[in-house]
Amino acid sequence: MSIKQIVKRKKLKIVGDNSRVIALPHIPQELERIGNLTLRVINLGEKEARKLLTKTLENFADRHRDIKLQLIRNYDKVAEYIPNVFNLSKTQKLLIGAYLTMEYSIESAALFNPSIVPHPDQSLLPEGSIRFIMSLRATGEGHISTIVFRSGIIDKNFTFNFDSVSEHVETPELVHDPFYDNVLFRLKLKDLKAWNETSMNIVNKLPGFFTHEELKQSIQEVYMNPGIKADNWTINVANWLADSNYRIRFDDRTALSERVIYPVSSNESKGLEDARFVKFTHDSGEETYYATYTAFNGHSILSQLIETKDFQTFNIITLNGDGVRGKGMALFPRKVNGKYVMLSRQDGVNNYIMFSDNLHFWYTAKLIQKPEHPWEFVQIGNCGSPLETEKGWLVLTHGVGNMRQYSIGAILLDLNDPSKIIARLNEPLLSANEEEREGYVPNVIYSCGGMIYNDTLILPYAMSDIASRIAIVNVESLLKKMKFVT
Repeated sequence: MSIKQIVKRKKLKIVGDNSRVIALPHIPQELERIGNLTLRVINLGEKEARKLLTKTLENFADRHRDIKLQLIRNYDKVAEYIPNVFNLSKTQKLLIGAYLTMEYSIESAALFNPSIVPHPDQSLLPEGSIRFIMSLRATGEGHISTIVFRSGIIDKNFTFNFDSVSEHVETPELVHDPFYDNVLFRLKLKDLKAWNETSMNIVNKLPGFFTHEELKQSIQEVYMNPGIKADNWTINVANWLADSNYRIRFDDRTALSERVIYPVSSNESKGLEDARFVKFTHDSGEETYYATYTAFNGHSILSQLIETKDFQTFNIITLNGDGVRGKGMALFPRKVNGKYVMLSRQDGVNNYIMFSDNLHFWYTAKLIQKPEHPWEFVQIGNCGSPLETEKGWLVLTHGVGNMRQYSIGAILLDLNDPSKIIARLNEPLLSANEEEREGYVPNVIYSCGGMIYNDTLILPYAMSDIASRIAIVNVESLLKKMKFVT
């Protein structure tokens, strides 16, 4: 059989829904504008304000689970700038909050670049079935990228039964880590070239594990101490590092499809791109879900790590070292020879591999693959975390050819020495067909990660950066099509 014959595309398409909106703060930077807005609401009078608020709630309440909570949260963001003498009523506070709120349609532009992992809950399933979680990159106004989720069950016949998608979506509560590891914080400051007298004075005052509030207090003490000459750049770096490592938690009421991870820190203000989720098994047998993603602030990129066990609480962690300066990191699902292993693309052209003793720090990379075939002459990269098979690590790759055509290929890495390619496909596994080549970015087929179930590769992929679908491939048939390197 040819490659085309072993790849079976599912008819199902995963498309965005522009009616799924979140309520975001829309707050002027100028205090004068906030003050003037408050005065205008006050001058309406209580009766007129109540009438206007009632109409607002009628128009927007069914689009959000708790619109009043969203409005009062946004009011609270400016409450400290409003004099107490105004003695605002709850109606006025809610109405001011409404003027400081905007809707954002998270999927209105595209829903693409998916990855798939087994669900942490595999209970009460029919025989031969598996429950899955799929992450997707959603984009809306301004092409700001967020991370959203879908879930469902694959039955023994490889029929995909997706769970219903809620009409609501919600952003999580931001919770700074209860404790920062002092040793790890020092290491990250050193890696950022911010370890000096100022940072030493800040960190040395802190216990082995410290809170965000304790860090802020220590910084303030350094500022106030006349005997210490505080370096503002170092303090900004320390604040940035703390703010870039945070925890988010979704409300217990939210279904998985209602959860959207929206940019929080300044380094990801323009989007969280291409999350590559993987189910990681520690040496102890404990399992954690990790995802590498690219944080984009409109000017520069930064590789970040997501950590979760339940897809309800997520830790967002900075990755450090010279090895994580590029895009497209993909973590192996377990340690190899006692080390963490990551695929990367250091130069935007070739495939590299990295090894590390610490999940947070990556310094050196080894080149393992250069473009070889015409369909990948421009560049190659990975399409998600490697998949373990008896014969080796199966790595899905993407290649860019002429006319910026993206295709998905595959290589096989040695199980014990994954820096060594032992087999590869000499032709694309998947390329855009006529139906898939039209979209926001034409002629692009791309994935952020598949999984293997019952000797079958489950491959979700994006079509021209606008929508997604799924293909399945028998692993044995795929390996037979690969040319083994001698």
